[in-house]
Amino acid sequence: MKRSTRTLISLLSMLALCVGLNASAQERRMLLSGEMVSPAYEGWWPNDDGTFKLFFGYMNTNWEQQFDIPIGPDNYFNVAEESELDDLSREAYDAATADMGQPTHFYPRRNPFLFTIDVPADFGEKEIVWTLKSQGKVARAYGSLYADYRIDPQVISTEVGGAFGSLDDRLRSNISPELELRGDNYRTVRVGEPLSLSVYANDPDNYPARSNRPPPRTPEQIYRPPSSIVASSGPGLRFSWSVYRGPEQAATFEPTQMKTYTDTRVYANSPWSPPYYIPEPPADNIWNSTVTFDKPGEYVLRGIASDGSMFTYQNVTVNVTP
Repeated sequence: MKRSTRTLISLLSMLALCVGLNASAQERRMLLSGEMVSPAYEGWWPNDDGTFKLFFGYMNTNWEQQFDIPIGPDNYFNVAEESELDDLSREAYDAATADMGQPTHFYPRRNPFLFTIDVPADFGEKEIVWTLKSQGKVARAYGSLYADYRIDPQVISTEVGGAFGSLDDRLRSNISPELELRGDNYRTVRVGEPLSLSVYANDPDNYPARSNRPPPRTPEQIYRPPSSIVASSGPGLRFSWSVYRGPEQAATFEPTQMKTYTDTRVYANSPWSPPYYIPEPPADNIWNSTVTFDKPGEYVLRGIASDGSMFTYQNVTVNVTP
């Protein structure tokens, strides 16, 4: 199947899905659990050295149910020829290519532009294919260098509703926040023992600048239906830790971290949640927190710094002993 044909089919399928979800939402309001999680290919852009960067994320249709899907036959990547893995019934797990840095813990709702994969300059018409299996269903995302998928920082901002959904052309040259971890990338801690985490984050271009727009305050303002399809959030530097690999319910952060996924419910502690208040950064731009685990194992924590439009990531691997 040609890319253009499959792209058209994908767009029509997404439209049908949106219509179906809108109709379903009118009947059931929201689905808390029981639905699947689907991988998402977000697009690509060229690197300075001639290689290309491909962006991936996912959509968990549930509003509350989370998934832990380890790297393996239910969560893997392939490098494939064009359309080679269009047949979802085809098993293609290969341990040699399965792990390309994807998450194994899946939060609810939309988690866009969550990680990237670099491909060589001669990648051509091949595809990076992410396969996820959940709730007994298979879904795939096909990463390619097809021209329609080329993106820039403005596209990313638009897709995540950054700067209240602004389309300002200055967003095309927006610079991602600086993010520096204080301490080692690999830690060991015992069950029940608090682990200190410290990062320095800064927005080098201070754009988009933190907004002085007053947040909604009255019930009519707060519970007003959204004015656009894409959830929006206010601009301004923020930082949060999340669990990228490992059981999220076994990790407790202090203080509680702002959600990094698009939970649009009122007062949901999410940048996309009314009243859209983004806390002021610490005076020294250093975020200090602790995490405590109640189960042994290996965890990967992901720190995410954002200016509301672009993101910078930092991983910490934690070996938790009994």
